[in-house]
Amino acid sequence: MTTTDLLLSAGRGPQECAWAVARLATRLESAAARHSLRTRRVSAVPGDRPGTYRSVVVRIAGAGAAELAAAWTGTLCWQAPSPYRPGHARKNWYVTARPVPAAPAVVPAFAEADVDVVGCRTGGPGGQHRNKASTAARATHRPSGTVVVVDTERQFTLNRRLALDLLRRRLADHAEAATRSATTARWRLHDDLVRGDPIRTERPDARTVTAPRPPRKRSV
Repeated sequence: MTTTDLLLSAGRGPQECAWAVARLATRLESAAARHSLRTRRVSAVPGDRPGTYRSVVVRIAGAGAAELAAAWTGTLCWQAPSPYRPGHARKNWYVTARPVPAAPAVVPAFAEADVDVVGCRTGGPGGQHRNKASTAARATHRPSGTVVVVDTERQFTLNRRLALDLLRRRLADHAEAATRSATTARWRLHDDLVRGDPIRTERPDARTVTAPRPPRKRSV
């Protein structure tokens, strides 16, 4: 199944932009439904006002998800009077929409059943016992392919226990690093808002105005 995550962000805009994010996310979901696509909000950062969002990530799933996301990628405009500042002259509130990498898959809970532990010999100092006996432990986590070797103890059972503990910590560190990297990449997009020249303008009366896209260059 084809899926695309689309980030809608108010950037550092005023509270009306967070209001616009909420309206545009709903409008995007309605457009997806008309194309028989499924949507789900996989993450959201609430705004200061009830029902508003500084950002929201909408996952679009189904055939044509990438095409719909492409049609909504760029600067979007919600055109309506401010609900918070009556009489305010401005009516155009800009939001950025960008595809973002999918969140990293959830790492399954560590289970010894997923680990192969075998004895092995290691070189280096340690005397005859270390050279002749397979006291080191090599632990391989099959789902991820992560391998650790522990040879600090003279008994295989102790090295085995230490190898499992080390493998558990290493997998947790990898999962945390992947989540942190994905979160950082998404947050960097929040400041990448270009105001003006929206690729589409949405209004409360459900009217949509789309800007013509530049023609594709043909290869010679």
